[in-house]
Amino acid sequence: MDLAVSPRVAPQNAATVLRVERVSKNYGARRVLNEVSFTLAAGERVALVGPSGCGKTTLLNCLGGVDRADSGSIRLNDAALEKLSSDELATLRRERIGTIFQFFHLLPTLTAFENVELPMQLLNVPTRERRTRGLELLERVKLTQRAEAFPGQLSGGEMQRVAIARALAHRPELILADEPTGNLDSVNGENILDLLAELSTELKIAMLMVTHSAEAARICHRSLHMRDGVIVKETLGA
Repeated sequence: MDLAVSPRVAPQNAATVLRVERVSKNYGARRVLNEVSFTLAAGERVALVGPSGCGKTTLLNCLGGVDRADSGSIRLNDAALEKLSSDELATLRRERIGTIFQFFHLLPTLTAFENVELPMQLLNVPTRERRTRGLELLERVKLTQRAEAFPGQLSGGEMQRVAIARALAHRPELILADEPTGNLDSVNGENILDLLAELSTELKIAMLMVTHSAEAARICHRSLHMRDGVIVKETLGA
């Protein structure tokens, strides 16, 4: 994979964006996360890998403010998630976090441009700026000519590129990617990984990516290996 920046070269002197300290989460008597700790810097890509059921999705949900940890601390720059109300968490997700899903989650009744525009509408970004920023992002993901197409008219690779543009539209501090290439063929998956690496580096956005794919993990500066709710080791990108 021909990346502009080697996955082994982590951002130098970059500020810490995400700090996770001793985060635990139980569902009934079952401990799903057990004192998980790590940090993530601006422009850094980290893969979260491990077998199904090891706690990866639960951790992602806690980091995104969708679920609450039972103990420990999650800080996104100046915001301590455990101290925020439900409304404040919703605001933080809307303003400061971008999410990319395996199955795209585009709204079928909106065009590609309108899907990208939506996060900016929710933040009351002025119309002219929304249009400028949305079209610039579609150009970056090479979909300018598909701006008026609906999701049902797009290929899987095109839908994922729209989803990436949407996740970046509100200029988040953190991207959470949940198996972003899991529903794509190998060629489209490789293109999406190249794009994520390029944009996260250029825009200095921290990215945590849950993946089972060795190819996806290779674009990351390091990988955190989870088992039974614990990070058991950390490795550098391939």
